[in-house]
Amino acid sequence: MKKEEGNTKVILKLSGEALSDSSSHLIFSKEKLRNIVDLVKELISNNIKVGIVCGAGNIFRGRIAEENGIPYDEGDYMGMVGTVINLKAISALLTTNNIKNKLYSALMVEDVAPKYDKEKARKELEDGYVILFAGGVGKVKHTTDTCAALRAIEMDAKLILAGKNGVDGVYNKDPNKYSDAKFIKSITYKEAIKEDLKVMDKQALELLKDSDVITRVFSMDDFSNFMKVINGDENIGTTIKKE
Repeated sequence: MKKEEGNTKVILKLSGEALSDSSSHLIFSKEKLRNIVDLVKELISNNIKVGIVCGAGNIFRGRIAEENGIPYDEGDYMGMVGTVINLKAISALLTTNNIKNKLYSALMVEDVAPKYDKEKARKELEDGYVILFAGGVGKVKHTTDTCAALRAIEMDAKLILAGKNGVDGVYNKDPNKYSDAKFIKSITYKEAIKEDLKVMDKQALELLKDSDVITRVFSMDDFSNFMKVINGDENIGTTIKKE
């Protein structure tokens, strides 16, 4: 997909799991965090305004709650807190690299990040701040996919760059489980809903199905993929858009 003329806002949807250092079993990899800072620098140098949403899979996943007898809703809140930790780390590194940014949280953690304010965030994004959206949407049963979709619409971004961990795009079924899984190059949001594909949660797809937001899904194992997509490389990942 070629870069949209006249629109320079993108939402980076990062996988929390892809931030971890699997070799040392740490929640963060110094190299991967460095890659994110370098990516943001490159995007800014190309006059692109950047919002960031991040999962919390490197810290906490729903199955951990289930396995430990923690109620579903409480597990959801724990995951939201995990996104605050991830984005606080990214925010701190952006600041030390002289990249102006603002961290907001939809969850009440005001000693760490102010409560999300749509109008303030929109203005700061327009003014060149990198905006980090933590805490999901602040409600249980809503994933960070929904957060990315909602913030893209609220910020008037036309592109979500969805970097995935260990998968290079959308398949008709889990390629890590099924050897005959088929790669899908392009699909509409409505088709993804109808076929019950697990690329994003259904709430996110419902939000996006009639919007002009385009989502590109690809592996973030190679951080150069982000700029390849921005620069119009159609061979990277899967494109999802409205009919």
